[in-house]
Amino acid sequence: MHSLSHQCALALCVCLAVVLCTWSPASAEPTGKLVIFHAGSLSVPFDAMEKAFEAKYPGVDVQRESGGSTKMARLISEVGKPADIMASADYVVINKNLMPKYASWNVRFATNQMVLCYTDNSKFAKEINSDNWTDILQKKGVVWGHSDPNLDPCGYRSIMVLQLAEKFYKKPGLADALIANRPEKNVRPKSVELISLLQSGHMDYAWEYLSVAVQHGLKYITIDNHMNLSNYTLTDFYSQARVKVTGKKPGTFIERVGKSITYGITMLDTAKNPEAAEAFLAYMFDPEGGLKILKDMGQPPFEPVRTDEAGMAKLPANLKTLVEVN
Repeated sequence: MHSLSHQCALALCVCLAVVLCTWSPASAEPTGKLVIFHAGSLSVPFDAMEKAFEAKYPGVDVQRESGGSTKMARLISEVGKPADIMASADYVVINKNLMPKYASWNVRFATNQMVLCYTDNSKFAKEINSDNWTDILQKKGVVWGHSDPNLDPCGYRSIMVLQLAEKFYKKPGLADALIANRPEKNVRPKSVELISLLQSGHMDYAWEYLSVAVQHGLKYITIDNHMNLSNYTLTDFYSQARVKVTGKKPGTFIERVGKSITYGITMLDTAKNPEAAEAFLAYMFDPEGGLKILKDMGQPPFEPVRTDEAGMAKLPANLKTLVEVN
């Protein structure tokens, strides 16, 4: 009996040794709070990703805060608010506001396009189309708006659409004529705020991303690729659009130059929960995970997601197989 007990104890010790040798913190499931700052236009797909990710990792509590991408980046860089992940509607916002001091890499994960949203109750709803929208938006009594270019990429992209329309239609002064019929009160901090104004009948038309229009069931008109910022091969044409926005310090300005819409995401170097952040990003970059959610919600993802060579060198090891250099 004593011998059998000794053998059992010895076997137990061997098993424990094997477990201890093979176990590592990296193989443990992530837990704790995961703080994600993201563009308002990502609210619906990120809500779906949050639910799926928490179901996969029940020990993680995802806490999201959304707003204009520039504003969210400044909350990190200027106000000092803690976050693990930042996703921007313009990847350049991460480059200009967070790198290299707060983040070391930037992954481009999706594109989008600008559309003009409206409802059945909008003035001239039955008349507006892809050819006459510039005429409709200049009509007296038509209420239209966009988000704040200083806080939200959708805002400066809305202004770019107007500038590009002037170039595309070869109508000098068109952009200024359009803006003259858009009072300052129609400019809101973030693009998603415009949706409630449309739905309540307080606004006739609003510039939004196609994904937002699809996710919220809004009517919309599409415009030519030369104006909607969706096609990377038209970057030379887009670059004719330039919008001045406020810089990091009061009284300073940055010039945003037109280019195709590209979303970016990063993990902050100061992330308090890097394990959960890496696990979320691995799920998000998975063609059957987060990228599928984006695709299903009208926002074409890059498959695979992309970064530059410097970014690839600094990416966490377990994400490198999901990202390509491009």
